[in-house]
Amino acid sequence: MNTNSAILDIKKARALTQLLWIGIGSIGMFFAGLTSAYIVRKAEGNWLEFSVPESFVFSTAVIIISSLLLIYIKTKIKNNDTPFLFMLSVIILGIFFAVFQINGWKELTSQGVFLTGEGSNVSGSFLYVITLAHLAHLFGGLIALVIVSVNVFKKKYNANNYLGFNLAANYWHFLGVLWLYLFLFFNYI
Repeated sequence: MNTNSAILDIKKARALTQLLWIGIGSIGMFFAGLTSAYIVRKAEGNWLEFSVPESFVFSTAVIIISSLLLIYIKTKIKNNDTPFLFMLSVIILGIFFAVFQINGWKELTSQGVFLTGEGSNVSGSFLYVITLAHLAHLFGGLIALVIVSVNVFKKKYNANNYLGFNLAANYWHFLGVLWLYLFLFFNYI
């Protein structure tokens, strides 16, 4: 590789990393706005109190485990290993996260907490909208993980080249931290 090509690769890596952080910042602001609106609206009254679904505890554990697994996978890639089965495990854990979220919504409806309609309350609607928005961003993360898994399978990542993996993993870690924030927010605010 010549010097000009190496400089272009470094610039590309910096640009892609900056774009990721801009996206993460935008998503963070979006959720900050939603949780701020939640607090303001709660103070106005007519607020239904309910328990956060138990399935959300399981989804929290699953996303933390998947993030830890990505840290392990990165060390394997840096050692020029091909951790394809571990990548599949992360995708499966991401799917389990989504399943637990859907089960959590079912638990909410069994408590009489609905998104819309005659029996709905703004408190429940906020919870549904915020968790659905997080799940939508998680699906984007799953798509990125599938692409990364294909590249891991094709052995495109190694100790000197793992930018794509790193970008997807950082986004996934962000989603995990964001979910942990939301989970604690709903339990303690």
